[in-house]
Amino acid sequence: MDIRQLRDKILSFSLEDVDLGSQGYTRVLLQLFGYTGHGKSSFINSCMYVLEEGENFKEHAEAGETDHGLTMVRNAYPITDMITMVDNRGCSKMNDFERAEVYAQLGNFVPIGERVEWKDNYKAMMEALEISELEPNFSDFIVPIFVYRVRKQTSTESMQDVKTFMENCPKMTGIVPIVVLTFKTSADYLEIEKQFRLMGAETVIAIENYTKMSNIKTLGRTTDILMVIDSALRNVRFRLELPRNPKRERIERKKFMYNYIDQMKSHPERERMRVQPFYKRRERSVCGIY
Repeated sequence: MDIRQLRDKILSFSLEDVDLGSQGYTRVLLQLFGYTGHGKSSFINSCMYVLEEGENFKEHAEAGETDHGLTMVRNAYPITDMITMVDNRGCSKMNDFERAEVYAQLGNFVPIGERVEWKDNYKAMMEALEISELEPNFSDFIVPIFVYRVRKQTSTESMQDVKTFMENCPKMTGIVPIVVLTFKTSADYLEIEKQFRLMGAETVIAIENYTKMSNIKTLGRTTDILMVIDSALRNVRFRLELPRNPKRERIERKKFMYNYIDQMKSHPERERMRVQPFYKRRERSVCGIY
């Protein structure tokens, strides 16, 4: 399949094309997660750029390379009539509450367009879950995508958090996260790919994002980015080959959230870390995103 065929395949994708039809889903939601400053927003810009004709690069999602990140609101960017990418809030130093907020974004319990706040108590988290029932979203087919910057150094504890996230995503969505390695030419991405494969990643694609300063389309860069989207859609087709119930699946995601919060409350070490002074937490670790 050449690059034009691959692009046309993505642009013409429809949930009705599979044998059992859409089964109640109305769009594919490509959910982007990762550390702050690892290139989630730049990846969205790159995806939109490769699906367009010509070389008129536009920065749809504000991108930055600092560890503080720029995305505070759960923003959505339609890349086709059927496919939307979501730039979720990234993290750099996390406690259990922030990890839970990441899962709340993954499960669509945080409305798109809403600012993501890191809560600091169990009651607030439970109330947010209940409020999400006012306008429940069960018609999005969720595909998790984990974006990781090759040249960043991440602690062992943080990588264990990533592994946990990789394991929990299929429990919530039925799909193992697609791993996108950014800045592929800046370090040995093959070694990082190996780490993610050992975590259970089934699809790992290394890319170079397009930017304002580097926007000349090349065959290799464009193909890599399109392959990420195509991999996501192949997961959707595979999952829709069997009967699905969007409402039931949302209930299962909510059960996961309740169980996760309950485990937080009953874990003494986590509770001790929660009340420990901030400077002491920093001494122990630079925590990961999940």
